Amino acid sequence: MSEYIDDIYEETQRARLLSLIAVCGELPVDQICRLPGGERYKQNMIVQLKKRKQIKTFYKDGLRGYRLLLPTKELLLRQNPNRFNFYLTGVNETNHIRSEITRRLRLHRLAETTVSMLNGGAEIYRDNKPDIFSPIYTPTEITSPSFYNSREIKELGIDTIKINGARAMGVLLTEHNVFSVYNLGDSMMKWDYKAEMRFKAMMQTTLCQNRLSRQYSTDSIQGVMFGNSMEFVSDILSQTRNKEYFILDGGYDHFYYLTNDRKGERILSVLCYPEVVKMFHSTLGSDFNKQDLTFPVENDAIDKKGNPVLFACICDLPRINRFVNAVESQHRHGIIVGFEFQEDVLSRLCPEQIEFQSISFEKWERNYFD
Repeated sequence: MSEYIDDIYEETQRARLLSLIAVCGELPVDQICRLPGGERYKQNMIVQLKKRKQIKTFYKDGLRGYRLLLPTKELLLRQNPNRFNFYLTGVNETNHIRSEITRRLRLHRLAETTVSMLNGGAEIYRDNKPDIFSPIYTPTEITSPSFYNSREIKELGIDTIKINGARAMGVLLTEHNVFSVYNLGDSMMKWDYKAEMRFKAMMQTTLCQNRLSRQYSTDSIQGVMFGNSMEFVSDILSQTRNKEYFILDGGYDHFYYLTNDRKGERILSVLCYPEVVKMFHSTLGSDFNKQDLTFPVENDAIDKKGNPVLFACICDLPRINRFVNAVESQHRHGIIVGFEFQEDVLSRLCPEQIEFQSISFEKWERNYFD
């Protein structure tokens, strides 16, 4: 078998799938449809990898995922130790996976997040991104979007005990911003507010004040949350104060909600580049008057009647919440501009005096990515 196993490690779709499973430890079966390539081709590829005894399907407690078998791990370690040593050696969550459902659920959420990052253009492989969280740090800088998962962050050592209990999947570092990354998956979660704020504080101290202080300020930290449904936005924005959420409590001025699908991936790829966001907003603003920073309601533009306009396509939850509250409390009228797939949820959350204007995601995607 070894004669042809060694032949598969090349930059092919098969190799990319094996690499992704290695990084994730267990790749949920339902994530295969999100990877590039035709569905029939990918299913045939899975069948062939199973026949060659390179991967297996693990099923328990209703969770089904793909795992690497030992010969494949050994192959990947031989071919690229810099990429895979961290994931495929020792006793850790991606090499010796525990079967408890809570641990596997987190592993699956991290895998969903990793796929979103990969498809959104962020680097996930250790040999292709700067070593930011190593105990022995060599000064560097971030020149392209790179995602560091929570296990990589814990390379910092004993100080990371302070962030035990935080639900963050990791951090996304771009040239200009640091994003704390979360993933709801299929359900809302209970937050430990203090743990999440300790996570943010550690990123501020480690990245903005020490290791990457020349690149980031403490204001550079923002939040990104993934979820499998836009309905979670309704849950978050209509929350009551006695729930233990932190998204709207002022810890983050900007906290973006993205779906775990192509739409979320496309928005993420824009979010990574502030200049692209500005260009996008400039296009949206062509039908309105310019932004008025002195206006009593936070806005991106002013309409012909003098009403504030908010561009919500990148789904910045605190900004949307501030806009809705300000328009309602000041008895004004306003406009929210968003994608069609966001309209059902966001329009339900808006009072009557706020109009939702939708734009086609498909047309926008063709204009920006084709």
